[in-house]
Amino acid sequence: MRPLRLRDVTVANRVWMSPMAQYAAGADGKPGDWHLVHYGSRAVGGVGLLVVEATAVGPGHRATSADLGLWNEEQAAAHRRLTSFLSGRGTVPAVELQAAGRKGSHQLPWVGAGQNGSVGPSDGGWETIGTTAAPFGDLRAPRPASHAELDEVVGAFAHAARMADLAGYGAVEIQGAHGYLLHEFLSPLTNHRADEYGGSLENRTRLPLRVARAVREAFPDGKPVLFRITATDWIEGGITIEESALFAKELAAAGVDLLDVSSGLAVRDEEARPPVREAVHVDLANTLREASGLPIAPVGQIGELSSAYALVADGRADAVMLGRALLRDPYLALRRRASDRVAWPVQYHRAL
Repeated sequence: MRPLRLRDVTVANRVWMSPMAQYAAGADGKPGDWHLVHYGSRAVGGVGLLVVEATAVGPGHRATSADLGLWNEEQAAAHRRLTSFLSGRGTVPAVELQAAGRKGSHQLPWVGAGQNGSVGPSDGGWETIGTTAAPFGDLRAPRPASHAELDEVVGAFAHAARMADLAGYGAVEIQGAHGYLLHEFLSPLTNHRADEYGGSLENRTRLPLRVARAVREAFPDGKPVLFRITATDWIEGGITIEESALFAKELAAAGVDLLDVSSGLAVRDEEARPPVREAVHVDLANTLREASGLPIAPVGQIGELSSAYALVADGRADAVMLGRALLRDPYLALRRRASDRVAWPVQYHRAL
């Protein structure tokens, strides 16, 4: 599988790892041994680009108290241990920058009510911000974000991008999907503001585009900026593919280099989840590529390596983000090269 060049960064192949939260950081937000082994195994396993899980741009922007963070230099230094290993295996390390919005301050998925269980300030949680005071499901109601707080969000993303560069990341991804803060502003299901950040598509895209421009300006010009975009909300009254296509065109103008295409989850409603079908986002991603001119890396329900190769070979994707398949098999990306002694680490040659 041929390399892909984004700005000055060349990715060795088109099989990439999607960001998937591990909820394994300490209260300081630093990656530890779990992250080194978890991500390191996938780098040894041959993925071309690896997107480290959603990493908060500030302590109040976390989803849980066990989220990674990149809001200070001490965290950046801890991330460098991880990026050094990934780079040393030939993988381009990337990191997803996130502000959780009204989906913040919840329990770990395997504790109590999990992601539907709110953690209040008296129990170690924090106040969250959102478009309005409407909560996500059973979580605590957020505080409607003021203009000053939205300025802080933009600044926090830019600062986190600078920390990501300091940490040694070769790319950053902006989380603009799955009901988190930027998607919350994008979706008419969740954005009922009456100011310049709500209402029309131009207004609803205002904050995400400010963030995209700020991250692009803060991150080195030779390194790519990716954007995880919601193609559709799957439910009446939500984002349509036509709106996302217009937004994608604006992201290209803002300097974004590639779209990581996902969908749904703006609200806690089963109808707002992607339907269960193979490669569910590929056709939607191609619509966004045609509208924006940007390369695409669809994610979601691509469970077989052969499917990933076929999508790239047929020109239906520029790269493919694999998620759960790589949780099951960290060496999946090498499976088609079972006898390639160059691709596999020398320590494993006895198995070839």
